[in-house]
Amino acid sequence: MAGIYVHIPFCRKFCHYCDFYHVMSAGDHSAFIAALEKEAEIRKSYITSEPFRTLYIGGGTPTVLSQEEIARILTFIDNHLGLGETDEITIEVNPDDVTGSYMKDLKSIGINRVSIGIQSWNDDDLKMLNRRHTAAQGKEAISRIFSSGFENVSADLIYGIPGMESDRWAENLDITFSTGINHLSAYHLSIEPGTVFWKMKEKGLLHEVEEEESIQQFNVLVDKTEEAGFIHYEISNFGKPGFFSVHNTNYWKQVPYIGLGPSAHSFNGYSRQWNLSDVEKYIRLVRGEKEFYIREELDLRTRFNEYVLTSLRTMWGIDLDYVEKTFEKEGYDYIMNTAGKYIDYGLMRKENNTLILSNQGKMISDNIISEFMMPSREG
Repeated sequence: MAGIYVHIPFCRKFCHYCDFYHVMSAGDHSAFIAALEKEAEIRKSYITSEPFRTLYIGGGTPTVLSQEEIARILTFIDNHLGLGETDEITIEVNPDDVTGSYMKDLKSIGINRVSIGIQSWNDDDLKMLNRRHTAAQGKEAISRIFSSGFENVSADLIYGIPGMESDRWAENLDITFSTGINHLSAYHLSIEPGTVFWKMKEKGLLHEVEEEESIQQFNVLVDKTEEAGFIHYEISNFGKPGFFSVHNTNYWKQVPYIGLGPSAHSFNGYSRQWNLSDVEKYIRLVRGEKEFYIREELDLRTRFNEYVLTSLRTMWGIDLDYVEKTFEKEGYDYIMNTAGKYIDYGLMRKENNTLILSNQGKMISDNIISEFMMPSREG
């Protein structure tokens, strides 16, 4: 199987924390959609051995587009790449864009999974994050999504927000589960270069939460999701049985995918390509059939590092049989030599010939994963 990701870069308002490529929506998206269609034609030969089984429309804010525009994109992709056997078609939505008629229209064109950006149920948090919606709009939006016939619904939340303490974070989780959603993506606030929050931090106007508070909120997240019947299948993702994100799971399992749109990535197992993060240049270069992406051929060590990076984030962990078969003795020995101290510290466990991070290990996963990265021969 393979996947398709479509990046819609347009937003009506910029969130203070977001470092994904995005631009203000100009209203007329016809040139952009034509470029997407052209790129789909160009990308057709990048993955030829496997059918496309998932499609994810993200952003930006995909719901800036009308139902007719989204339908046009889906139809063209189906005609040129094939969506006949697709298991999951996801769209990201903002609460203030959700109307009953719009969601019913999206369902009628084949979308069967919705990911809604809630972030917080506290209006003060939402103002700080510069979100467009209120907590009340968030609740109404989820109700409308379910009323429109969707059964597979995911919500995004952010913890580690300055001023948010563990009690308020726990309340956020309780409210989320009360809405009936069956998947949760929960991310610790990360202050990234180029964002409004980064500039505020540089000026001393914003301070990140203390590490002890971050750990406490992560523990609340793990406990609350388990109590609600959610499985912690990836560092930041929790789903009820049968409701894991198939598309994102495939990323973590190194399944090939095509990315369409500015800043989107493509991967076929042996090379990676990423498009320019400039919508105007993207449109111009795609239209002229000039190179609009950078390509990297993946040597064995790079493939090893990508496997480790993605696998350790999941409940399935590192498959040692796969490592020995694919990366031979060098890769296997490197993994086992690195893993020993983390197993001794209780940050990782070995079971059924796999290596899996413990809950304590997940809290410092970035640090652990970095130690498993095999240096280049030049290094």
